Amino acid sequence: MAIQPIRLFGDPVLRTPATPVADFDKELRKLVKDLTDTMMDAPGAGLAAPQIGVGLRVFTYYVDDQVGHLINPDLDLSDECDEEGEEGCLSFPGLSFPTPRAVRAVAKGFNMHGEPVTLEGTDLMARCFQHETDHLDGILFIDRMDPKQRKLAMKAVREAEWSGLAAPVIRMSPHATGGKAL
Repeated sequence: MAIQPIRLFGDPVLRTPATPVADFDKELRKLVKDLTDTMMDAPGAGLAAPQIGVGLRVFTYYVDDQVGHLINPDLDLSDECDEEGEEGCLSFPGLSFPTPRAVRAVAKGFNMHGEPVTLEGTDLMARCFQHETDHLDGILFIDRMDPKQRKLAMKAVREAEWSGLAAPVIRMSPHATGGKAL
């Protein structure tokens, strides 16, 4: 098991768009395992590679007893929106806020072996696909909130015990990006 430290809000890697995966190799399979192990240990409904300091377009999910991953995702979203759904993030420990998201999502991408995958989800699964894909684009869930809700969320972030902590120690990653967002 290779549980990695999760980067917290304020770390620049969370605001940096991730690079598409080009090599479906042993290192990528190790990254998927590390993401899965870290997500399950946290525990969380999803985890994107930038959250462990790797700037590649990869995320894992664990929703409704389904564990999986998606590489280089592309989303098609329904027009129907859930304005009131609560959402949290492992990079904002202990906090959750109403965040508007599409009710249905179709996520297309690849598995760790480079085979095409199409995933469909509603409600929590759709929310997870959107949240994790946003991470890959350098977008955080607080960016999706209306201005009033975002102001309340930022107040909660400033008051959180983890807020304002020293920047995390950056170690070299065993993955191809060397722990740097590209």
